Amino acid sequence: MYRIRKVLNHNAIIVLAPEEKREYLILGRGVGFGRKTAERVGARPEDTVYSLQQTSERGSATEIVRSVNPECLEIAGAMLDEAAKVFGKIDRKILFPMADHLDFAVRRLRNGEEIRNPLNQDIQIMFHSEYKVALCAVPMLRRAFQIEISEDEIGFLALHVHTAIEDEKVSEALQTAQLVRFCISTIEQETGQSIEIMSLGYNRMMNHIRYMVTRILTKETLQMNLNDYMKHTYPSSYAIAAKVCSELGRMMKRTVQEAEIGYLAMHIERVIEPVPPSES
Repeated sequence: MYRIRKVLNHNAIIVLAPEEKREYLILGRGVGFGRKTAERVGARPEDTVYSLQQTSERGSATEIVRSVNPECLEIAGAMLDEAAKVFGKIDRKILFPMADHLDFAVRRLRNGEEIRNPLNQDIQIMFHSEYKVALCAVPMLRRAFQIEISEDEIGFLALHVHTAIEDEKVSEALQTAQLVRFCISTIEQETGQSIEIMSLGYNRMMNHIRYMVTRILTKETLQMNLNDYMKHTYPSSYAIAAKVCSELGRMMKRTVQEAEIGYLAMHIERVIEPVPPSES
């Protein structure tokens, strides 16, 4: 049994576990209805209990719970419920930074402020399932605050959902998206061709670069080396890939194994459109 420390609203309460002397947040429909401070209460099967002993990039869970609108905690909890349906096991500790982000977004939108997300299209493709989960926040925010959030905001929420299923911070997921965007932009500049963002080739290349970034971070070694074949068969694509890998290593301050060049060159060659011969 817990003792209620504070009733946030009908669906959210802060409680104390006396034997542990630790605070928890309980979210559940009607869990706080008619309740009072110091009253003893148990968690029902349909409730979700969150420990307030953790900290994140955005501060301690206790500080966040006491400062954000309780509706944002509910919406974040509902988003995690949806993520659990899609992905199965998730890390619910992301509830607190997600709720903090939602609260900040609501305040910004009410003030007519909006943050642009230049990586949103990449996020939609790179984290497609996470983006679909984040979309469930749209009607909830509309009902709770009478506001409409943009696709750019949904992209940021998708990164929070991603951190609930991967051992990765929001800032790290955003950095990965930035590195992918840099690589593709460099390839477009070097080839003089724009790659259609909704094309299969773009999707394949984006995912390849995403996992290449992960391999660089984890120092994972590729089992095959296509360098000799790609260098002699497709020298132009190989040269571009070598430049991209060199710049990527510099930006990440990591060593990029040479085998990555051949694999990237293969993807570059796939998306390059043959240049028609000039008419004489």
